[in-house]
Amino acid sequence: MSSHASAVGPAGSGSVWEGGQSPYATNSKKFGMWLFLISDSLTFSAMLFAYTYSRVTNPDWPKPFDFSPAIIYSTVMTFCLLSSSLTMVMAVHSMNHGDRKATVRWVLATMVGGAAFVVLHLSEWLKLINVEHVTPLNNPWGVPLFGGTFFALTGLHMTHVICGLIYLAIIAQGIARGKFKAEDVEVSGLYWHFVDLVWMFIFPLVYLMSARVG
Repeated sequence: MSSHASAVGPAGSGSVWEGGQSPYATNSKKFGMWLFLISDSLTFSAMLFAYTYSRVTNPDWPKPFDFSPAIIYSTVMTFCLLSSSLTMVMAVHSMNHGDRKATVRWVLATMVGGAAFVVLHLSEWLKLINVEHVTPLNNPWGVPLFGGTFFALTGLHMTHVICGLIYLAIIAQGIARGKFKAEDVEVSGLYWHFVDLVWMFIFPLVYLMSARVG
């Protein structure tokens, strides 16, 4: 059998390398996003491990977060992200049913939730910097690693949220112009759900476990 014949699949399918079936049974956009998310999850895992190790090995690790406003703010931030995941699901659902106008509205609603998260997060950062005098290199509680690990972890996550907002804005604009397909909305949803999932690890580890009690 010739090499050309061996590359041909079932009747009518053609060569998998010449426009036939995908060798990974998924489209390239989704496959590429999954590869990115896997590599990104390794980065966040390493940072979460570094934060946890620093906390465990420092018995005098600070607890700077009062119930009000820090824990309340972070809880509202969590609600905003979880709500935006729901609206992202609705956007994918609407696009799968061919309703572009509804898809745009749901994507915009997702962006509102993400933007609210960023605003609340920045206000919390400003309070820590201006009131508590916490910086990435120093803090008033005598454990320098707290500031470095806190700002690195939450800052990287917030950067992902901001990048996600830009991504969703491009998707929404493209959908309104009739450019993108359902798979493009689904791929953007994968990214957004990943960002939300990461926060569900950061919220209890960084905030709830560092809350002042009493």
